[in-house]
Amino acid sequence: MPKDIPVSNGNLLFNFDSDYQIRDVYFPFIGQENHSKGDPFRFGVWVDGRFSWMGPEWEKALRYQDNSLVTDVFLKNEFLGLELRCHDVVDVDLNVYIKKVEVTNLQGNERQVRLFFSHDFHLYGNDIGETAYFDPRTRSIIHYKANRYFLINCCESEKCGVNHYACGDKEVPERNGTWKDAEDGELGGNQISWGSVDSAIGIWLQLPSGGKAEAFYWITAGTHYNEVAQLNRDVIEKTPDELIKHTLNYWGAWVNKESRSFGDLSKSVTDIFERSLLILRTQIDNRGAIIAANDSDIVRFGKDTYSYMWGRDGAFVAAALAKAGYGHVCMKFFDFCARVLSEDGYLYQHYNPDGSLASNWHPWLVDGKAVLPIQEDSTALILWALWIHFESSKDIEFIRTVYDKLIKKSADFMVTNRDPETKLPIPCYDLWEERFGVHSFTVAAVIAGLRAAANFARLFQDASLAGKYNKVAEQMKEGLERHLYHTGLKRYARSGYRKDKVYELDEVIDVSLSGLTILGTLSPRDPRMVETMDAIRKQLWLKTPVEGCARYQNDVYHRQSDSPADIPGNPWFISTLWLGEYFIARAESLQELREAIPYLEWCGKNALPSGVLAEQVHPVTSSPLSVSPLTWSHSSFVWTVLQYADKYNSLKK
Repeated sequence: MPKDIPVSNGNLLFNFDSDYQIRDVYFPFIGQENHSKGDPFRFGVWVDGRFSWMGPEWEKALRYQDNSLVTDVFLKNEFLGLELRCHDVVDVDLNVYIKKVEVTNLQGNERQVRLFFSHDFHLYGNDIGETAYFDPRTRSIIHYKANRYFLINCCESEKCGVNHYACGDKEVPERNGTWKDAEDGELGGNQISWGSVDSAIGIWLQLPSGGKAEAFYWITAGTHYNEVAQLNRDVIEKTPDELIKHTLNYWGAWVNKESRSFGDLSKSVTDIFERSLLILRTQIDNRGAIIAANDSDIVRFGKDTYSYMWGRDGAFVAAALAKAGYGHVCMKFFDFCARVLSEDGYLYQHYNPDGSLASNWHPWLVDGKAVLPIQEDSTALILWALWIHFESSKDIEFIRTVYDKLIKKSADFMVTNRDPETKLPIPCYDLWEERFGVHSFTVAAVIAGLRAAANFARLFQDASLAGKYNKVAEQMKEGLERHLYHTGLKRYARSGYRKDKVYELDEVIDVSLSGLTILGTLSPRDPRMVETMDAIRKQLWLKTPVEGCARYQNDVYHRQSDSPADIPGNPWFISTLWLGEYFIARAESLQELREAIPYLEWCGKNALPSGVLAEQVHPVTSSPLSVSPLTWSHSSFVWTVLQYADKYNSLKK
């Protein structure tokens, strides 16, 4: 299921699925230690002897309040005669998740409604050695193991404390969990359980005829008992309602801190722009790691996740945030990159949020020869993004702190890591992490990274170093034009494989070739580039009702069995936006510029109602595929809108 409405403060992240169940709980790092393992935390309602968990029986609208990371969820169950309005938030200052529930009685008689919340924690990602118990000191349920504590509490009618609860066993024979205990409208009151455990609490509400009642529910997160107990006191003293309002106001100020002109873009596009900024922030750890995605459903695909820091994804996110005016977030990211950079000046495939090396599927041997298991574009794009950050912030003091350990170190690696004859980079893995060779996108990224390094060298009056980096960049551009242009197809090839003194060219059309223009290597009006982009548009644009642009011809990643046989692949948000970005770069009039608008509007049409963008969508139904949200999708949208606005303003003059 897609994750429709993530809420986070950079230390604590909660993800909800499309049935409004909590499915992911990350703490204390965003993307590391999923304390639910992706299993659902259920939310259910009992009334008049009938029970229903959130699911198909409920009409649901999962959205956010405008300009905020506070959810606005509407739920209706005709059979039960109830409507619910819920607001979820992770407090901006405290590691506390809070839910407000307003229940409306749709019938003409007084009724008692019981709300139930179940908690299927897997602390540290497993179900061994956990304890759940009722804590009389705080009148709450606490789950703990080693240095991870979660405290669960509630309030109704200004009276706080858990009165209805059960702690139980799960994932053992004949033990289904306490959520089953709730389905008769009662909880057994078992006070403690250990091993593989879960818990449930209930809140009793009295509703007048046609009337309303409200309740609050929260979970505090910490590393020891005193910490979660103090957070619980903070919630009660400050009141849950005031904490929700405080966080609502903060995010409103955060997303509106810049005065922006969007030209002639529609409100539907600018709404997704603002939502994308907020979604981006939910996926970034406060210590600097920009996480690709935190949707645990992807684990079922290959027993691994997207909850890592990829240099490439992070660079595109940092560039978009820097251009949007959020330099402080970017500084922490670049510091993170400087810390994890290898001694030789390159980034590995990806990293855990705490900076440790993550899982890697690139082998160290290719055709019996030792190679580096890297994608060089990830290293290069960090420098490209860092220059964009500097252009936006002019913070030379920060640049000084990373000049030697990140900029020069990475650039020197790119200078030496190249073929002495062709001047192109030594083969590496491509941006899609599937092929080993020399890739046009990688070449463009390295050129962009070296040009950025040259800019920084000039900034610090290091003329000889600037000259060296620029010379190597120009040699690579010449090598690209000489070796990676396919004369027969009259366009650039996505990859080349060295065979003696020439490169055998990969003829598969790939949207990553747009990087040659997007990253500034070639002019968008270069005839060879025009032919390349025309081929991308003709061959990769889907001829289905959904439309959109695929990554490359015969892309099978997450391709569904019911997909049309003649499509090149699923449409991706990134691919579609890269087409739009090309038209923006090429535009020399407002009329030409408006050719990019349909690509932005396509994203809005295929977003979830909450504004969340997945990685890709089904080519016929438009349902989200792979992970949702994908951080890179949102950063591409932000970047493309800002590029459009800049070009609009320059052409308007």
